[in-house]
Amino acid sequence: MSAIFTDKHYHLVVACKQGSKQACYDLYRLYSKAMLNVAFRIVGNIGDAEDILQESFVDAFNKLKDFRQETTFGLWLKQIVINRSVNLLRKRRVEWVSLDDEHIETLSDDEVDDGEDVQYKVLLIKEAMKELPDGYRTVLSLYLLEGYDHEEIGQVLGITENTSRTQFLRAKRKLCEILDRKGQKK
Repeated sequence: MSAIFTDKHYHLVVACKQGSKQACYDLYRLYSKAMLNVAFRIVGNIGDAEDILQESFVDAFNKLKDFRQETTFGLWLKQIVINRSVNLLRKRRVEWVSLDDEHIETLSDDEVDDGEDVQYKVLLIKEAMKELPDGYRTVLSLYLLEGYDHEEIGQVLGITENTSRTQFLRAKRKLCEILDRKGQKK
């Protein structure tokens, strides 16, 4: 027996199921910005992210009758957005590279300053992430920003857990290289 979750927007979901266009619009307004950010962090292109957003909402509204509140609407929609984003990357034929465990280097985590320049550093990292190859950016985004573990990433992307770890380590290394290069240009 599965638990039924009721989130604060349950009444909107029910109204949408009953055909309320206003409720659908309200759900769109509530979730569109966050879902656009999720798609953009994965695909790295605002135009593609906007397309994914629209297609995800169309899918969600068309499949709403199948939504059983086994999770919140937001989490359910987020999964649709992630799947659509990953499918777009697959269409781009992203190559997932895997290494044996013995070839994986452990990278140390950089210390984070608690000073005024944290916002500036976040902006630099976001800009640098745009330069990462699709595969690297996707795994890094799913792991760091969306909270997926490597096993879950492997399932979502259709890759092994080891490949996810490898992509993540390579993404971190490449991100550091990009940030170092940008730091030297100043």
